[in-house]
Amino acid sequence: MSFRRTDWMLFGLVLALGLTPWIGSPYVLRLGTFACLYAVLAMSWNVIGGMTGYPSFATAAFFGLGAYVGGILLTKGYPLIAALGAAALVAFVGAMVLGVVLLRLRGHYFAVASLAVAEVLRELTNSATDLTGGGMGLNIPLSAVAGAGIAQAASFFFLTMWGLLLLTLAAVLWVERSKLGFGLACIRQNEAAADMIGVNATFYKSLAFAISGLFVAMAGTLYAGWVHYIEPPDVFDILFSVKPIVMALLGGLGSTAGALFGAAAFLALEEIVWRNSLQGSSGILGLLIVLLLLFLPRGLVSLGSQLVRRPHVETAPGNGR
Repeated sequence: MSFRRTDWMLFGLVLALGLTPWIGSPYVLRLGTFACLYAVLAMSWNVIGGMTGYPSFATAAFFGLGAYVGGILLTKGYPLIAALGAAALVAFVGAMVLGVVLLRLRGHYFAVASLAVAEVLRELTNSATDLTGGGMGLNIPLSAVAGAGIAQAASFFFLTMWGLLLLTLAAVLWVERSKLGFGLACIRQNEAAADMIGVNATFYKSLAFAISGLFVAMAGTLYAGWVHYIEPPDVFDILFSVKPIVMALLGGLGSTAGALFGAAAFLALEEIVWRNSLQGSSGILGLLIVLLLLFLPRGLVSLGSQLVRRPHVETAPGNGR
């Protein structure tokens, strides 16, 4: 398995984003951190939703799980790398177990069941007051993660989120180009036929679900350290499940490049709308997204193929101007 030229171009774009702390203002640095976060969520969802064809709404569940697992460890004095590893491990094992059960369902049945996972975890988090703080939330001291200094912390969290983006991009591209990616594509096309040609559909689907949850949980841990305070309604918010789906659709379903471009496009639309219209911003943003999906049903990545396939019209002799 080897990366293609387009894959290296994606790596180049993400590497260029890493220059943000040295050339951007604090506002640009904040946008860059959100861009990395959104891209991680979109690419992670694309593994189970785009490559496998299962419309998962469990992103919020893994995000909140990672935020609380990592956040609790950070408040107890564990280093960030240990918190990230623990969040990734818990999410991976939990997703593998859940996948065996939930991925027997299909279509809207699976979507509803995956959505319920976040609600269950939110109630459990609210109930475990001694460990999670319950409805009072969980405070994470800045010194527990990045040391003193707001400016230094902003750069630190951008760079860590950017590093996670690089790791996620490499892993997702590997999945896309590997035997696993071929198996997931077969499942998306025809799961019964995939079983007949020797694809272990249950294992492949569960593994895709686990890979998707792993990186989302790590993003949740970094988010918890970045904002210093989390509570169940915040990190288990259904928007963390809906936004990655919209981003993947905007960019191009099933495409890693599409997930990246879709995340950037969604963030740009979101920021423009919020800055220019506080009232009714959600409705305006939704309308713009619907219009984009209507005129670009295959996402932003289809623009390139449309330009390439556009026929060249030659001017007839004698009619030139």
